[in-house]
Amino acid sequence: MPLALIPSPSEGVWHLGFIPIRAYALCFILGIVVGAWLSDRRWRARGGEKGTISDIAVPAVIFGLVGARLYHVITDWQTYFGPRAIKEPYQALFIWEGGLSIWGAVALGGVGVWLACRRRGLSLGAVADTVAPGIAFGQAIARWGNWFNQELYGSPTTLPWGLEIDQAHGGEPGVLYHPTFLYESLWDAALGLGLILAGRRFTLRHGRLFALYVAGYTFGRFWIEGLRIDPVGGVDHAVTFLDLRINQWTSIVLFVGALVYLWVTRHKDAEEIVVPASHKQDGGEAADPAHPTDQADAEKDTRRAPGGS
Repeated sequence: MPLALIPSPSEGVWHLGFIPIRAYALCFILGIVVGAWLSDRRWRARGGEKGTISDIAVPAVIFGLVGARLYHVITDWQTYFGPRAIKEPYQALFIWEGGLSIWGAVALGGVGVWLACRRRGLSLGAVADTVAPGIAFGQAIARWGNWFNQELYGSPTTLPWGLEIDQAHGGEPGVLYHPTFLYESLWDAALGLGLILAGRRFTLRHGRLFALYVAGYTFGRFWIEGLRIDPVGGVDHAVTFLDLRINQWTSIVLFVGALVYLWVTRHKDAEEIVVPASHKQDGGEAADPAHPTDQADAEKDTRRAPGGS
């Protein structure tokens, strides 16, 4: 008997009258709310204006949702199209059934952030560094949606802990599986805390803290992804290349790219814009007095100089 047996939920959907309340969506929304709240606090402590992060979050979430689903469908196309399809093509639109990729969310969500920053005259690097810990904590919460959906679990395990999966979701009676949703949730929470500490200890500006997030997340995702299985009819149907899953290759590429960016920008010290010049003339908000270190940084960041990112 394992020391820590993790049962899967018997229900992932509750009905409020005729309205379905899906645990997957609730976890995703809660992750967004927590991430936005933390990012807003960090932005205001840096000298930015209240409400800026909320405004940026709207296009970021919309673009991110589209990107998250597109990446999932593209990399798992055989689930919806072709002779091996186990779902109808139109079900590719059913995001509540699971299948939202962080890679697509960050990539296309980043486009939304860039557009919002450009419209408001803010430094993209400053915003990216501010939201990095919030993204990590948001992911830690959102991962629990996979637990409710009984998806993205790992291979069978004989470790002192294990996850039960029912037969309707590909599990076998008496077999326990790696709780990869839990591994990634804990990794993301630790990463978020590490980013906050690193931001206070080191000078990580111009997107360098965000690059550290990318490196840290992909480092953990690589080995967690290696534990996963995608069983259909008892067969793992994950797309692989040279014995590595596609998401592992993505992790490798992004990890190397993040390290290169950290190295190339190691001497970059141009000022960043957290409050547009026009807003300063009208009297912008001061930094949060509860964060004296951030306030000192804010006084530096709010001075606009040529070459800001």
